[in-house]
Amino acid sequence: MTVRSRPLSPHLQIYRWTITMAMSIAHRATGIANYAGTVLLVIWLAAAAWGQGPLNVVNEIYGSWFGQLVLFGFTWSLIHHMLGGLRHFVWDFILGMEPGQREALAWANLVASIVLTLLVWTVFVWMA
Repeated sequence: MTVRSRPLSPHLQIYRWTITMAMSIAHRATGIANYAGTVLLVIWLAAAAWGQGPLNVVNEIYGSWFGQLVLFGFTWSLIHHMLGGLRHFVWDFILGMEPGQREALAWANLVASIVLTLLVWTVFVWMA
């Protein structure tokens, strides 16, 4: 009895990386990151409910350079995930499905998420 070798499934070493592939992975990663960011929000709300002392401790942590970096990343994650969802919503209507259009929407998603995150932080954090 001869054994035939089975065909290999395509994997990341075979595929050429594309912006749509990277944005698909980023969309999943930001969805996971949003859970962690929501925990940070719950911690802040719980500290506010417990009183001024716990709230001051959480505000001190979140106000540190590392806390600000984490919150900035959470803001980007929320915006990027939202725009990725809107991109998929547009695709649900079979719009923007041509190869050039798919890449343009993926790049627009990335650029817009960065620009909107900077805008949000400029207006609501750094200006306040």
